[in-house]
Amino acid sequence: MSFTSQASTSPSGVSQKGYTETKYPIVLVHGLFGFDSLAGIDYFYGIPQALTKSGATVYVAQISATNSTELRGEQLLTQVQEVLAVTGAPKVNLIGHSHGGPTARYVASVAPELVASVTSIGGVNKGSRVADIVRGTVPDGSLPEGVAVKLAEGLVTLINLLSGGSDLPQDPLASLAALTTEGSLKFNQDYPEGVPTTACGDGDYIATNGVYYYSWTGTRNFTNALDPTDAAMVILGLAFDEPNDGLVGQCSTHLGKVIRDDYKMNHLDEINGMLGITHLFETAPTTLYRQHANRLQLQGL
Repeated sequence: MSFTSQASTSPSGVSQKGYTETKYPIVLVHGLFGFDSLAGIDYFYGIPQALTKSGATVYVAQISATNSTELRGEQLLTQVQEVLAVTGAPKVNLIGHSHGGPTARYVASVAPELVASVTSIGGVNKGSRVADIVRGTVPDGSLPEGVAVKLAEGLVTLINLLSGGSDLPQDPLASLAALTTEGSLKFNQDYPEGVPTTACGDGDYIATNGVYYYSWTGTRNFTNALDPTDAAMVILGLAFDEPNDGLVGQCSTHLGKVIRDDYKMNHLDEINGMLGITHLFETAPTTLYRQHANRLQLQGL
């Protein structure tokens, strides 16, 4: 179990205080097939650096790339406790992308005294149509399922070798089940904080556990002709009958206070993916993370 720390100091070593300095450390939580840093390239590409240069204390979690939300949540809880031990802070601000959203929600639900806020970015809070189709199309125990699992395991093994997470347990089928509509709704029954009670509304801004909840997402599939991953986002986006980011529908991403749900971004743009190649006429993802850190700061978090 490990996490990556991003120092918030100037070249001279003097602490910077400013726009992104929050009261509590920020912990970034990756999604499905995620990693903290892969062969020197960050999952949250350039985002920790954008936050730390003006005061934030940032940690990047490294949890199982594929597994159930609860198991990933327990791994994250351990890392949150490590962050608090290292920093002396009483709480953290959790920011999760994709499956990282429900993972962060799990920690806030079982240990709310350790969490000041949860922010879900492109979060699978009410399931993904893509997961529904895959799970519904590939029968349990079938040959195609076995092939898909082996391919997923191969990808995870490569990620682990390159990111230093080879000791983490992986279970592609558990992660797929967790991200279906059925799996997500079951999870929400046990961990309901911040989840909207209407189909596409806001959830509680401050939940009964005292934690603040926020969310935002993109709803474009194709955003830049120079990004080779956009083609996959376009194909996956055909699974939906609502605006989506290629992997998650607009309404499923809602959690707590919805900051915005229509950025010109796809699922990978939301983490500044593919080396920062994003929509030319949309706010840079790094700027959105900086703005949100300032929002947390102004809220006293």
